[in-house]
Amino acid sequence: MKAAFGRIFLTCCLAACAAGPAYAFDGADKSTPSNQTLDIFKDPRQALEVALENYRAGNPASSVEALKYAAAGGEPLAQWKLGKMYADGDGVPRDDYKAYQYFQQIVDKYDEDNVNWREKSVVASAFVAVGVFELKGIPGSRLKADPDEAMRLFLYAATNFGDSNAQYNLARLYMDGAGGLAKDNRQAARWLNLAAEKGHVESQALLGHLLFVGDGIPVQRARGLMWLTLAREGANGKGQDWVAKLYDQDMKIANDSDRQIALVYLEEHLKRRD
Repeated sequence: MKAAFGRIFLTCCLAACAAGPAYAFDGADKSTPSNQTLDIFKDPRQALEVALENYRAGNPASSVEALKYAAAGGEPLAQWKLGKMYADGDGVPRDDYKAYQYFQQIVDKYDEDNVNWREKSVVASAFVAVGVFELKGIPGSRLKADPDEAMRLFLYAATNFGDSNAQYNLARLYMDGAGGLAKDNRQAARWLNLAAEKGHVESQALLGHLLFVGDGIPVQRARGLMWLTLAREGANGKGQDWVAKLYDQDMKIANDSDRQIALVYLEEHLKRRD
């Protein structure tokens, strides 16, 4: 990136944190496309299109060589797709460090003075993915946990791209007091609210619970139940079982007045969204 993260700290009312070590891109994958692959595709863009067609057809493994060719040619979507595939073990053996390297390549290449907004969502997602890896590190690799670096990546994506996943992760850092941040549920609630308004299920659930119990913020039980209801309805069951449990937990101790007012808030919210 041409512009340093420092500029964003001048415009945000957040505590400054010491800069963490930078991790250079080592080459996303030591393997290279075969000569046969090089002969098939006239350019990286064509390789990307073929790879995505194969992937959509249900053949993720057959898309790997074309994706590698496109990624080596600088196609961010190919780099992002390979990162996701290695992170999920989708068509390739799971390898978190390779996933991290592909996502990191997108972050390294990003130039905020020359933005291609068609790639905005891919770039934002890469910032978040690298942040998640930086937060916990990758066992058995050279990447060690660096919460400060994770915080800067989440903050950048949350403010510059308005990315809901970044806003959620930044809120979690405030709730946990990690990444050089003091524990601050008021700040967490602000970030959660931004993401919740975009329909981010996890943010809706956590915001709802914070409002319901008033942990470090003013109690708003009915509004909290509204967010919890939206989260429960939006949860897809994949790693989101805790959302329904949180809803059941708070709804069980709510009184009739809380529930009735929550329904009014819910109707108003749905009308405003429509």
